[in-house]
Amino acid sequence: MRFDILTIFPGFLSSPLNYGVLSRAIATGAVEVATHDLRDFTRDRHRTVDDRPFGGGEGMVLKPQPIFECIESLAGPARIAPKPVRDTSRQSVILLSAQGKHFTQAVAHRLATLEQIVLICGRYEGVDERVNDLLCDQELSIGDYVLSGGELAAAVVLDATVRLLPGVLGHADSARYESFGAGDDPAEETTSDGVPRSTHGSGGLLDYPHYTRPADFRGAPIPEVLSGGDHTAIRRWRRQAALAKTLRNRPDLLLHATLTGEDREYLASLGFSESVRSPAAIR
Repeated sequence: MRFDILTIFPGFLSSPLNYGVLSRAIATGAVEVATHDLRDFTRDRHRTVDDRPFGGGEGMVLKPQPIFECIESLAGPARIAPKPVRDTSRQSVILLSAQGKHFTQAVAHRLATLEQIVLICGRYEGVDERVNDLLCDQELSIGDYVLSGGELAAAVVLDATVRLLPGVLGHADSARYESFGAGDDPAEETTSDGVPRSTHGSGGLLDYPHYTRPADFRGAPIPEVLSGGDHTAIRRWRRQAALAKTLRNRPDLLLHATLTGEDREYLASLGFSESVRSPAAIR
């Protein structure tokens, strides 16, 4: 997989690319990341990448010409097809913008199936809309807030996507049993050794709480069930803990969750009202 990142601050990304999961993924060849300085594609001695907005208003706008020429300079296997004939099952050109669709775990999973992604980092007041219209097939936002530029957003999209690639994380299930992950597969209720599985897929909810040693820290012990050795009981506790945390921190996720009868009973005991939910989401 290859990422091409277009920015006026290519050095901004040196830190996230040189540590942790991204660094290991690059070192093992699971992903290739290239940063491109948009100022290298300007035509004046001041290397100008922005200009005043038509119609007036505050701030400056990134010009389309350096962005177009940067993408058109990509050659060989890195060549990006023009938007009208682009195979979006293989390639995607993404504008990172506060006006974009929400970047979610589901979007990260879709991006992880592609061969090449171009991330355009906006700056200033924004990017000339013709970049979005003529070059990009997606416009993404990492949240309902405004950043000074798209570089931080690019690092978020890059990390969230690359960690889903096969072999990048230490264990194949690490990206599965976590917040916003897939639900449980009935065929995998036991491990390969026939032992009941103690982990629980989140099914789009928040992950359950985690604990490690010591068992008692400053008078705060771990939940007793976690040290009892009963895998079925641990699994049930983790599911209920995930439901409780989701209700407390992200109740909106429950509106689209697929819940069992046991889930519904437990949520009702916590004061959750099903009247605000869609009946179609309940099985």
